[in-house]
This record gives sequence, structure tokens and C-alpha cells, in this order.
Amino acid sequence: MARRSPGPAAGPVTAGPWRAPWAADPARSRGRRVAEAAAPTRNDFQRDRDRIVHSTAFRRLEYKTQVFVNHEGDLFRTRLTHSIEVAQIARSIARSLGLDEDLVEAVSLAHDLGHTPFGHAGQDALNACMRGHGGFEHNLQSLRVVDELEQRYGGFDGLNLCFETREGILKHCPAAKARRLGELGERFLLGRQPTLEAQVANLADEIAYNNHDVDDGLRSGLITIAQLQRIDLFARHAHEAQRQFPGIGGRRLVHETVRRMINDLVVDLLEETGRRIDAAAPGSVEAVRAAPALVAFSETMRQRSLELKQFLLHELYRHPQVGAVMDRAREVVRLLFDAFAEDPGRLPGEHRARVEVLGLRAIADYIAGMTDRFALRELGRLGLAAPGGPWPGSSWSDGS
Repeated sequence: MARRSPGPAAGPVTAGPWRAPWAADPARSRGRRVAEAAAPTRNDFQRDRDRIVHSTAFRRLEYKTQVFVNHEGDLFRTRLTHSIEVAQIARSIARSLGLDEDLVEAVSLAHDLGHTPFGHAGQDALNACMRGHGGFEHNLQSLRVVDELEQRYGGFDGLNLCFETREGILKHCPAAKARRLGELGERFLLGRQPTLEAQVANLADEIAYNNHDVDDGLRSGLITIAQLQRIDLFARHAHEAQRQFPGIGGRRLVHETVRRMINDLVVDLLEETGRRIDAAAPGSVEAVRAAPALVAFSETMRQRSLELKQFLLHELYRHPQVGAVMDRAREVVRLLFDAFAEDPGRLPGEHRARVEVLGLRAIADYIAGMTDRFALRELGRLGLAAPGGPWPGSSWSDGS
């Protein structure tokens, strides 16, 4: 039976290492694209995690937008802090289920490496620019970063990660592109699942962004506690915090509510996943791959989470103030792409050489790798006016 996480009043989770038969095992990995000798002090999944943390793409996440662009405030989440929060949640879940914590952490830390500057607005703009040339999708770009774009090692391009880590990074993929990925794309064509570690990282991502977007949205003043009191998942935990701490308000109430929401989602996921594992009784990773998705929320919690998602979509992500900034961000990406496409000679040398081989894909790679502030700096270097006037921080450099 799957080991479950206790509720708030229960005792601690059993300490110590515990590997379930359904867990991925680094000693049985499908291996790397280029064979390497084993490390003396770390297993292969630990090496993957460390390579991701030391990568250039990971450091750049510090200045890539989650919801609010960097200059709007020092306390809002960035892609980097989001990735760290995903990894923390995912690792806690993995420990309770007897999964490989290093693999789930590696996948969590790498899942957003391919994100453009300015969040989803940047992705949408770059996808429109690449229409007719293969499009652009940040999840596939994350795989491209670890497989090709990182330039750190003498023996290969990319980070040469294990199959299981690469599989977890690639959460979704259209059939046409999956066919070109060989073994990595097979599960999308055959309707199979990735490891449980990958499934955990996927839902930990959802838990993290829903809850920290509530926190950041409240901090920004674009949404209010009064509005959120109409959302069941928030209201029940805000009420519990107020019952336990009479008179609590402000940031304390927000933090107490959000931490309870995260705990509720994690405990529900562990309980539902435990039920599904018990029913499927997978004796190996291959049995996990052949089963339906095993990591999931209960139907009740899924509906509560969906209600919160819909609220954030309509009240925060589509808020006029957010929309105005994102419209400017899309225009920044379009201006950069058009300028480089019209004259690739304006690209830095190494990127200019790649255009000769890859065409517009090399331009998309260059722009996707930019941070928010570096994209604005590039506009200035090209002599282009920032849409809507100067942006704060647009003269800074991140060394891209």
C-alpha cells in the first residue's frame, strides 16, 4: 500500500529512505544520449539535478516573468523562485510515495528552462512569429535547452541528461513532433505514461503556481481577499485560519491561508494517488508506464482547484493592468524577431552563424533564452524604441 502523508494533526511521516517498487531507479536508467562513466559520489539522477542547477538557462530564470515582470516589485515570484517552490512540493510528495526524490527534483527544476522572457505573453508572441516554421512551445524548448542549447561540456551539446529526466521535462507533445523524438516521443503515440516522478512534478507545478499566484495577486492589489472568499478552496482555509487565530489579518492571514491550501492539495493528492496505486498495484516502472495516470487529485479537489484556476484566469491573468503590460511584452518580442529576421547580421556572432544552419529557429532560440531585462536592452542596442515608452531596468545587462 502506498505510504500516505498525514494531515495537519497527525504524526510525522516515517523518516529514512524508502524506495517503492514503482519508483524510478537511477541504477536502471535508460541512460544518456552520450554514454558517460559513472560518478564516484553521485548517482545519475543526482548528476542531472546538479547539471540543471549549474546551467546558464537555470540562472536566467531569476529574471524571467512568472505573472509580474521583474521591475514591478522585488517580492513577486519569478520563474526561478517558482521552479524552486515546485521542487520543494514535489520532493515532499515523492518522499511520502517512496519515489526517487532526486529525479523529481531534477524534473521540477528543469521544467521551465525553455520559457521566453515575459512569461506566456512572450511565448505567444514567439509562437506567432514562428508560425509556418514549426511554431514555438516552451515545454519543447525546455527539452531543446537540455539536449542542444546549453554549451558546457567538451563531449556533447546540451546537458546529456538521463532519459527519465528528459521524459519528465516533456510533459506534452503533438504527434507530428513526437515522431521525430524517437524513444522519447513514443509514449505520446502509444498513450503511455511517464514515471510517477514525472507525474508528481507535473501536479506539483499546478499546486505551486495556483497558490503563489494567489499570494502575488493579493500582494499586487489586483485581486482581493473579499473576491477570493467566493472561492471554496480559499474560503474554507481562510475561515480556519481566522478561527484558530482570532483577529488575524493582512499578510499573516494570506500566508496562513495559502499554506493550508497547499497542504490540503498535497494531502488530497497523496490519498487519491495512494488509492490508484493500490488498485493498479504496479510492480515496476514499466507497469506504471502501461497504467492510466496514477498521480491525481480526487474529483472533489480537482473541481475546487479548477474553480481557483478559472478565478485567476479571469480576475488576475486577464486583468486590464496585467494585460497592458503583456501587450507591450508581446510587441517587444515581435520587434526583436522581425529585426533579426530582416537582418541576421544584427545578431551576436555565434547566433548569427547558427542562422545559416537553422534559419529562423536560431532566432527563436536566441530570443527564448533572453531574460525580461535583456530583451529590453537588446531593443536599445538595435536602436528600437520600447513600446509604450522606456521600461524600468531596460539598460541593465544579464550577460546573455
